[in-house]
Amino acid sequence: MSLVIKNLCKHFDNSEDATLNEINLEVTDGEFVCIVGASGCGKSTLLNLVAGLISPTSGQIFLNDKEITGPGADRTVMFQEHGLYPWLNVIDNVKFGMKLAGVSKEEQEEKAVHYLEMVGLLEYRDYPIHQISGGMKQRTALARALTMDSDVLLMDEPFSALDKQTSNRLREELQRIWMETKRTILFITHSVEEAVYLGDRVVVLTPDREQEMDIVNINLDRPRHVYSPEFVDLRHQILEQIRGEVI
Repeated sequence: MSLVIKNLCKHFDNSEDATLNEINLEVTDGEFVCIVGASGCGKSTLLNLVAGLISPTSGQIFLNDKEITGPGADRTVMFQEHGLYPWLNVIDNVKFGMKLAGVSKEEQEEKAVHYLEMVGLLEYRDYPIHQISGGMKQRTALARALTMDSDVLLMDEPFSALDKQTSNRLREELQRIWMETKRTILFITHSVEEAVYLGDRVVVLTPDREQEMDIVNINLDRPRHVYSPEFVDLRHQILEQIRGEVI
């Protein structure tokens, strides 16, 4: 399985410049790819294009050799806002997507319990949404996304609205879950530290229309530690690249 982006361009009517210009990228099965860059460089636009929520101006996106022309069950999106339904409890929120997809009640229960246990929320399965914390809501949203068994999980800054301590804990949890499941993940973040911590590769998008992107391979053992010299060097390298583009 692979996600292939070919010569992708996106131009919005209210802008003279292209938001994305000639993007080419391939994400292989089981790979964790993070995308970083300064504000306005097109990170979320790229994810929305892969999700099929918007259409490219030119270029193509393929998943398993099939061109993406709109949303599909082969892709699941997790946004910054958890998008949970307040009238449902934790486990019913996790089951919601499966229910819409026509999954049997027995399988809904089995998978919901499995992934709630994986994100450490099984004991909160019957809690109303308003009684759990922001971090727990994002864990619930992650469990819901994982139950869909899609080919690619698209994550758009899912931890950015949380406090530093909670977001760091969820990074650790996501790394552990990815190591267990080897899901293919395309992850948007404004945090270089988060990208180096999670990614097999980090794609650096820039506002320079002549040099739209660069790719940094993260050849660090997992689980990763943010204070290791190798980690700090990679983080500094990418930060300097983004800072130079902004200047």
